[in-house]
Amino acid sequence: MAEEVVVQDRLGGKDEAVCGDHRQSAQPAGTTPGRAIHAPIVCQNARVIPLRDVIPSRTVPFITVGLIVLNSLAFVFELSLPDDTIHPFLQAYGVIPAAFSWPTIFTSMFLHSGWLHFLGNMLYLWIFGDNVEDRFGHGRFLAFYLFCGASAAVAHVAINPDSVLPTIGASGAIAGVMGAYFILYPHARVVTLLPLFIFWQIIEVPAIFFLGIWFLMQFFSGVGSIALTSGSQTGGVAFWAHVAGFVAGVAGVIVFGRPGRRRVEWRS
Repeated sequence: MAEEVVVQDRLGGKDEAVCGDHRQSAQPAGTTPGRAIHAPIVCQNARVIPLRDVIPSRTVPFITVGLIVLNSLAFVFELSLPDDTIHPFLQAYGVIPAAFSWPTIFTSMFLHSGWLHFLGNMLYLWIFGDNVEDRFGHGRFLAFYLFCGASAAVAHVAINPDSVLPTIGASGAIAGVMGAYFILYPHARVVTLLPLFIFWQIIEVPAIFFLGIWFLMQFFSGVGSIALTSGSQTGGVAFWAHVAGFVAGVAGVIVFGRPGRRRVEWRS
């Protein structure tokens, strides 16, 4: 069963659990029931923080910007909800495997559990989305993004068919964007902030290394979470949704890529 981070239903109430010990499964005393999230991608690579890539986009990334705006509006709306309505709202619009509904596959992509979840996902979408959109074209990129998010959600449902926890987050779709970037720009570099105690250093990391390590972290965390959360109903990180989204993104390069721009970028 995919590991899940326990969070409160008041947005921002327990963001630190997301970046803490992902094996923690006990529901905190006095909190309302948890929910599964496609965890903030940036927290799973907390020792490094990507700032930008080195490949400029040749077109204006209308869809990437539009997706960030839609996610932002949805998050502001979540923040405006009273405490006693946020849980019913997430139950209605998050993906619940035991009460599966196709529309929630798409509504859940625009919901987030707190500031760290939201900002981390939008950072990764901004860094990697514009170049993939540039290579695919605007319409194809939108279809690709939704396909990856849907693939991630379906994978989570298949692995956790009896879960009654709502799963939310854009990370499955963004993992797909990262998978496509991994194929299309393997020799690109990611400008990364490396916190070293009191010294903070900015370095350039090969994209194929940065994204490859991230994928392996998701895969092995998913394998480990099967034993740790087997038979439990606790909140946490849907690692297998990230893995499925990334794999869908790799495959999506063939399905959605424009023939004239399907070649890989060997130089930054």
